[in-house]
Amino acid sequence: MTQLEKYYNKFKEEHRLTTRHGKVEFAVSMKHIHDCAEIVRKSCVENQAETKENRTENKQIKILDIGAGTGRYSVALSEEGFDVTAVELVKHNLDILMSKHAKVKCWPGDARNLSFLPDETFDVTLLFGPMYHLHSDEDRLAALSEAKRVTKKGGFILVAYVMNEYAILSYCFKEGKILECVKNGTITKDFHTITELEKDLYSYTRLEDMTRLNEKAGLTRIKTFAPDGAADYMRREINALDEESFEWFIKYQMSVSERKELLGASSHTVDILQKL
Repeated sequence: MTQLEKYYNKFKEEHRLTTRHGKVEFAVSMKHIHDCAEIVRKSCVENQAETKENRTENKQIKILDIGAGTGRYSVALSEEGFDVTAVELVKHNLDILMSKHAKVKCWPGDARNLSFLPDETFDVTLLFGPMYHLHSDEDRLAALSEAKRVTKKGGFILVAYVMNEYAILSYCFKEGKILECVKNGTITKDFHTITELEKDLYSYTRLEDMTRLNEKAGLTRIKTFAPDGAADYMRREINALDEESFEWFIKYQMSVSERKELLGASSHTVDILQKL
């Protein structure tokens, strides 16, 4: 059993996106997924005369969820009528997803090798988990290349990362580990985290790292958004909000999710890329 499997066998992935800070991430991410699906729909309309008979419906838009976890996004999108395929590496997570009996086509698989899926099949591809746990440019480019291969021309790839500044702020300073990290040499002089495959589960990223990978993969950035922003730093405060105030926090994050000055400090950031 790999380190990743051991972690997710204990980590309550099913619970993560049902917490309040997780609900912020989910709501903002779903908004951007829907935006991409709507662009696909409009593109189909432009290529054919729209009538009642040939109107593009959700069931005609194919979505791939790579690193689907227990299916929080896959199941929700399937329930909205989209044609959803999910790929998950960890058997424990995949078993939970399959137990939901949703209309999701499920595959065990690694983001770096999707040879069981044909070229140019999906309109929207989600890569929401794998980049958290891939450390080298080689592995990350393999995942991006496979996502690109299976996505249709003109389609969208949404790639999520865990951000470097979130790690520095929450671990080094909030948890008081800065002196330990300096002593161990796990941060650079400019406070970039240094992770090692053998001992570190997560890999932390800066915006310039994402840009470098996109250029190497030959993918075009459409926009970048922060799905959770400050929510992960403010768990106690968000949990204390009444329901109406919490709904306003979600609206706030949707409103500021693309503001460039806030992106890097979000715990997660998502690149929306297009295959041209």
